[in-house]
Amino acid sequence: MATRLRPSSKRCAVIGGSGFLGRHLVEKLQDRGYSVSVFDIRQSYELPGVSFHQGDLCDKQALLSALKDVSLVFHCASPAPGSDDRALFERVNIQGTKTVIEACIQAGVQKLVLTSSASVVFEGTDIKNGREDLPYAKKPIDYYTQTKIQQEKLVLGACDKQKGFLTVAIRPHGIFGPRDPQLVPIMVDAARKGKMKFIIGDGTNLVDFTFVENVVHGHILAAECLRPDSPICGKSYHITNDEPICFWDFMCEMLVGLGYAAPRFHLPYWLVYGLALLLWLLTWILRPFVSLKPTFTPMRVALAGTHHYYSCKRAKEDLGYKPVVSLKEGIARTVQSYPHLRHNGTN
Repeated sequence: MATRLRPSSKRCAVIGGSGFLGRHLVEKLQDRGYSVSVFDIRQSYELPGVSFHQGDLCDKQALLSALKDVSLVFHCASPAPGSDDRALFERVNIQGTKTVIEACIQAGVQKLVLTSSASVVFEGTDIKNGREDLPYAKKPIDYYTQTKIQQEKLVLGACDKQKGFLTVAIRPHGIFGPRDPQLVPIMVDAARKGKMKFIIGDGTNLVDFTFVENVVHGHILAAECLRPDSPICGKSYHITNDEPICFWDFMCEMLVGLGYAAPRFHLPYWLVYGLALLLWLLTWILRPFVSLKPTFTPMRVALAGTHHYYSCKRAKEDLGYKPVVSLKEGIARTVQSYPHLRHNGTN
């Protein structure tokens, strides 16, 4: 029987490589000498040397063509967390991930690195210096979290040293940076509509925001540490800037940096959370008749008004992780990258 050639360890695929994190990951992998192919439902850019494969995550045959001769796969495809489309989350995060695992095994891929989320342990109440051994949220606060929990279980459960298929999950939190399509544009949109005048709660709640380059760094470290004799097989790792900051201080720095006024007035947390819950319920009831997209969902209010920051101790010990870009520098670089969202004095 002919011996099967092992794919090159420097040949990798990024599933979801057209997205915010995915594109940053693709660029850094190229810098580090990897040969990269991208699989995504759309192609949003071109890069010399990068091959693009367009297709549906649930289409195994389409995935297999992108995974030919690939030894390492990064899976960072996901609908936007702010979406409220349960069917979409289940299709992409659960069904799509099952297909990814099947395709990886069939294609002879040796390593799968999942972009999970620190929110898999978050239930809308305070988490201070949270470790990876916290239980999964029993009452996930939205469909995104609910399906990310199931996704992470699928990927970590698929780790099989005997069969030579190794998996690891990276749990970033509050990713931001240049080209971010979520946090900064949503914040600026709210500011332009006069909805960023209020601080939810007392404004002292500490949270993690993580510059995108640090998240990429954590992913690549995990991939390069993932070996049969490594303690990281089948485990999850928090990756943050390791610099918790008051949520509203971060928002103020971003807003003021872009020329908008900082929020000044305080609203009681439970009042805003209760209103968001009522609005979410109303949106759900009226969904068959009218489409409403509230700015403040229960998840967004919880993220804005509670402590949620996480320990990177395990990542430091097992991956040798430490942030490569400080929070201060990350904020400055992000603000500079959004000239088109600056306040022009006419709003």
